[in-house]
Amino acid sequence: MPSIPENPEVNRLLLQVQQLRIAFDSEGGRQEVVAGIDFTLQRGQTLAVVGESGSGKSVTALALLRLLPQAAHSDPASRILFKGTDVLQASERTLRQIRGDQVGMIFQEPMTSLNPLHTIEKQIRESLQLHRGIAGPKAREHVIGLLEEVGIDQPQKRLDAFPHQLSGGQRQRVMIAMALANDPELLIADEPTTALDVTTQLQILNLLSRLQQKRQMAILLITHNLSVVRRHAHHICVMKDGLIVERGSAEEIFQNPRHAYTRLLLGSARHGEPDEEPLATDPLLVISGLRVWFPIKRGFWRRTVDHLRAVDDVSFGLRAGETLGVVGESGSGKTTLGLALLRLLESRGSIHFEGQPIHHLNHKSMRPLRRHLQVILQDPYGSLSPRMSVGKIVEEGLTVHGYHPAERRELVAWALQEVGLGPDITSRYPHEFSGGQRQRIAIARALVLKPRLLILDEPTSALDQSTQWQVVELLRQLQRKHRLAYIFISHDLGLIRSMSHQVLVMKDGKVVEQGAAREIFNRPAHPYTKTLLAAASGADAAFSQQG
Repeated sequence: MPSIPENPEVNRLLLQVQQLRIAFDSEGGRQEVVAGIDFTLQRGQTLAVVGESGSGKSVTALALLRLLPQAAHSDPASRILFKGTDVLQASERTLRQIRGDQVGMIFQEPMTSLNPLHTIEKQIRESLQLHRGIAGPKAREHVIGLLEEVGIDQPQKRLDAFPHQLSGGQRQRVMIAMALANDPELLIADEPTTALDVTTQLQILNLLSRLQQKRQMAILLITHNLSVVRRHAHHICVMKDGLIVERGSAEEIFQNPRHAYTRLLLGSARHGEPDEEPLATDPLLVISGLRVWFPIKRGFWRRTVDHLRAVDDVSFGLRAGETLGVVGESGSGKTTLGLALLRLLESRGSIHFEGQPIHHLNHKSMRPLRRHLQVILQDPYGSLSPRMSVGKIVEEGLTVHGYHPAERRELVAWALQEVGLGPDITSRYPHEFSGGQRQRIAIARALVLKPRLLILDEPTSALDQSTQWQVVELLRQLQRKHRLAYIFISHDLGLIRSMSHQVLVMKDGKVVEQGAAREIFNRPAHPYTKTLLAAASGADAAFSQQG
């Protein structure tokens, strides 16, 4: 647990929230999502607000800077006092002075928060110029210093880069640099590591801790990831249905949780073990020497001077009813491997499915096989069309494969029932559902074709931990019932351990270690595997008291 500064000057009260109530206009009237909460935050301290999706965490964070949409309303009795100023009653001029200057904010997904049309330098300079009047060469020098401070290598070379040219960890560091540009007294970090791999998560959180100690700023950490909280927070508030149901020091909450909901959150972070490995059968999928190399072209004639080896000489086998976990940092080649197996990327090497070679098949020849090879993506909201009803989304694959309308309706109802959703939701749209429900819809869309193999690409990374547990249990049930084979791609080693019979550890496109999951987790052989497990060890430490 981090140490709390003893300097009384540092420990002065910075933020005080009193009886905060937030309601949203809806078709059925106003719906209260934050139901009268109180908390305080002092300089130099970190307060973690923890809870499931829909508990009111992010709404609370946005309310602190009055960034909620017009449909949101606060109660007249609510107070948000920042250095004595009530944010809810402040003028627009006062708010502009607070936002981005005295209070910085890091959002969950930097790719949607950064402007894709502006360079990194321009986006950071904008805040400096707006609040401090810093421009020209002095601003560039300041930007370079910020990028160095947040750990961007060779920052001068990154000034003209656009967000899509950076990795996920680099984009998050740029977001932190923007938030710190004007030396804020309070940093609000809303799910700052959700989409990052385990080593990058550790780097970002350690970076925030170092910057906090250096600048003596307060941090409000919004998260559903309890594994990061114990090591990086001084105090914790646990939220459920808009209320704070438990609060205390990090040590108190983890060692002696009093509320049943807190105990549920702590328990849901452990997903148990996979089912017993199935009896030996003929392999369903056999991969040998698979390579995906992207050419690097330079010069006027765009000649190929080298290759980016995204996947380099990967081989494995997979049986019906078995799960292969694929783990590695961002950029290791995990997703590229999955796309190559689906024949959505050109590759070299051999791919045999049900004993038949498919590596030579073109798009048209692959179409009949698509129903047997399905994929479930990371973000269910992004992968489900907002203009299509649930029924049309689940039915789409059946239409492509020429199923009769009556059969389509029957299969859609069956698939929705299989994932724990009733057929009465077919006329509703994705935005009407929670994250966990949307992921169940995505699973139903894949399941409706009765596939043999499912590729699961980070299927739970956008979900809170208790919802993750529900989805994991659903996937286990479906695997047992239908003898499905899974390729489970994830940076979450806890999920990999709980789901996988076999594991591939990837780094820079190569498999550095593979074998039985228990063997790799208990006796890792490769230094990189040991590094990944060490980076994730905070989760085990955090929950050891609950075991």
